[in-house]
Amino acid sequence: MKIYFIGIGGIGVSALARYYLKKGHGVSGSDLIATEITKALKKEGAKISIGKHKASNVKKDTNLVIYTFAAPKENPELREARKLKIKTKTYPEALGDLTKKYFTIAISGTHGKSTTSSMAGILLKEAGLDPTVLIGTKLKEFGDSNCRVGKSRYLVIEADEYGSAFLNYWPKIIALTTLEKEHLDYFKNEKNIFNVFKKYISHLPKDGVLIANKDDENISKLKSHIANPKFKIKNYSLKQKSDVVKVKKTLKVPGIHNISNALAVLNIARTLGISEKITLKALSKYKGAWRRFEIIPSKINNTSYTLISDYGHHPTEIKATLQAAREKYKKKRIILVYQPHQYQRTKLLFKDFVKSFDEADYLILNEIYGVAGREKGNLVSSKNLTEAVNKRWRKGKPVEFFKNQGDILKKLSKIIKKGDILIVMGAGDIYNLTLKFTKNLKKK
Repeated sequence: MKIYFIGIGGIGVSALARYYLKKGHGVSGSDLIATEITKALKKEGAKISIGKHKASNVKKDTNLVIYTFAAPKENPELREARKLKIKTKTYPEALGDLTKKYFTIAISGTHGKSTTSSMAGILLKEAGLDPTVLIGTKLKEFGDSNCRVGKSRYLVIEADEYGSAFLNYWPKIIALTTLEKEHLDYFKNEKNIFNVFKKYISHLPKDGVLIANKDDENISKLKSHIANPKFKIKNYSLKQKSDVVKVKKTLKVPGIHNISNALAVLNIARTLGISEKITLKALSKYKGAWRRFEIIPSKINNTSYTLISDYGHHPTEIKATLQAAREKYKKKRIILVYQPHQYQRTKLLFKDFVKSFDEADYLILNEIYGVAGREKGNLVSSKNLTEAVNKRWRKGKPVEFFKNQGDILKKLSKIIKKGDILIVMGAGDIYNLTLKFTKNLKKK
């Protein structure tokens, strides 16, 4: 089968493209810019067009076109596929087809999806269950890939809620990590978020299992609205001291949030009948994923410091990452460079963002990264956030705004001292700064 992917460089779409490549299908696709993901896919055998989307990229002999949610209805490649009567599916629809073929374990929730699904994938591999795993990050344990193709019936996926994507999935086990206000550009309000999660959970079959975070108030509320569930519910909590002690001794990654994520995986293991010994060994092998508190030892002018790359883009995620850094590095100075992701998210959660940076000793804000097709004007600026944080901190700690990432690079080169912890965080193109900074400092 020949499959064409529109937006093949996306972290989710690329995982599915890799799946079909490894299954022996012909894979081609397009993306607006070349990234390390598209370059890696090319090396693996995919044919990729970079730049403006063109109808001519879609060939007549294509059997299926899979496209990202971000593709507009009038995308020329999508239009051409329909003109040629080629079958088209969104990425969630295509992934949903796979969930029906496998015994699917879906990791869901506002936060912790990538980490928990990574841990779960390593668990099943360590237990000899040879799983297929599709996640929203890259794992060194899977060959620095976001996809592992196994030979068993087990599939581990990261089930995203944006656009109600996970309503396409039909898992046997759902792990629900957290539930709070997010993606309000789509959901509009908390009630709609609850309703879509409730509908998603109803996809569990009679012999299905919901593994739920009992510490999360919203998840507890959600469970109370599920009358006479046909499936089994298993709760996990940080109050389960014996489990927490075992996990804490085992984990190599910092943060109370990661202990909670590991507890979800411990319950997945128990549901599948995997021994505690194997589970703890698997959890000990998880050393972090790409852009999830990814630690990169660095130097500048022979001065050593620690660079941490992180994908966090929600106030709760910022808090958790900073608290984990403070826990791991104690009294060292923490410099945070943060790029807000999406104007609407920044506007709607503005007050929460202002309070999320308190553990940082030095804050540098880049201008908000706008998301094509999901914005309704520049509602707010990082300048506003800078002013609000400065007011909150009463000028007690430095807070600066830079529109240009090159200026951030220059500033960091001047202020970094031996032993500093530099966290570069955000879901937009701030990642390029991490790459540039690492490259530039190696030259010095």
